[in-house]
Amino acid sequence: MKKVGIEKGLRNVADYLSNEGYTVQELSGPIKENLSKLGGLDVVVTSGFDTDMMGDSTTETKTPVVNADGLTPQQVRSMIERQTR
Repeated sequence: MKKVGIEKGLRNVADYLSNEGYTVQELSGPIKENLSKLGGLDVVVTSGFDTDMMGDSTTETKTPVVNADGLTPQQVRSMIERQTR
């Protein structure tokens, strides 16, 4: 199953994905502070705090990022599946 990094504060999403069989790793802070951990992950789920008002995130990573802001855990899972095909 996929390895997912979850930004701190998204416990409901982390619990849901874990129950669905994903390997979940809670990140200790924003993506920029966890760049060294991203290489081993299939996808990162954020709360949107790293995104500016134009919807742009300046964090450079090859790991797909899903912005969970306003999404249900089920919608986040769907986005993860689309991003990691």
